[in-house]
Amino acid sequence: MKKWRFDFRIWHWIHAAVVLGLLGTVFLRKTFLSWKTNSELLSSKLTEMDISITSQQAKVLATSIRSPMWEWHILLGYALAVLLLWRITLFFTKSGSANYKNFKAKTLHKKLVTLGYIGIYGTLFIMALSGLSLTFHESLALGKELTHTIKEVHEWLFNLVLLFVVLHVTGVVIAETRDEAGIISSMIHGKNIA
Repeated sequence: MKKWRFDFRIWHWIHAAVVLGLLGTVFLRKTFLSWKTNSELLSSKLTEMDISITSQQAKVLATSIRSPMWEWHILLGYALAVLLLWRITLFFTKSGSANYKNFKAKTLHKKLVTLGYIGIYGTLFIMALSGLSLTFHESLALGKELTHTIKEVHEWLFNLVLLFVVLHVTGVVIAETRDEAGIISSMIHGKNIA
């Protein structure tokens, strides 16, 4: 018997890749491709070559280096929005709604897991909306102050998504090695675990 439908499994792995891609672009933006670090590096190296630039010029160069990577972040954000709509439709399938049925009969642990999934879907939904708002802030005629607030919310929610990814992977590994052996492979081949 199949536990997870093919479309749900495909959605799961594409969603995982998109979320990890989004987290990866943020990680790069805040570390190796940080405009602050790279603008200082560019200024320093150009000074060594007897070329002087202003700090504003160095910032422009540094942000242009990471611009293609940030385009990937935006494309992955569009993909996330589409995947969330897909997940809503999957909720109406047996596989997609299985985790949310018989809530009262679940153990406390399983109730917390279920609430965690609801929380992360809500968080990702707000992230997708805020990301789209940031991308289209001019078309939406959002003021500078509101756009800044949306950006802060969007960046803060990143921490919740990062926490969920760590908890999810840890929880799945623990479940696989304890009482739910086969949970990972069932999300690959779809069959019920023993």
